[in-house]
Amino acid sequence: MIHVTEKAAAKIRELMDKEGVPGNSGGLRVGVQGGGCSGLSYAMRLETQARDRDKVFEENGARLFVDPKSYLYLNNTTLDYIEELMKQGFVFHNPQAARSCGCGSSFSA
Repeated sequence: MIHVTEKAAAKIRELMDKEGVPGNSGGLRVGVQGGGCSGLSYAMRLETQARDRDKVFEENGARLFVDPKSYLYLNNTTLDYIEELMKQGFVFHNPQAARSCGCGSSFSA
């Protein structure tokens, strides 16, 4: 399972509305790809529908699409959204990350 906080869900819905992504089938694709200063990095993009093999998670009114390979690294992760004085954006709280970089966008497992 991948969890979505209320703040993250609200931001996903806002972005979907802004980009014209249909709320009844669309969602945020989250994934993991090689790269970044710690070896793996998070990837996100809006999509109009899930792919055949995707795992689909819905929580707090937001939908996430995750491919099977990325799910191995993201299981039990919580996606949050923060707005602070010096930083704003999505944040992954990933219990499988053995270490992460200072910017929080890459990790190693």
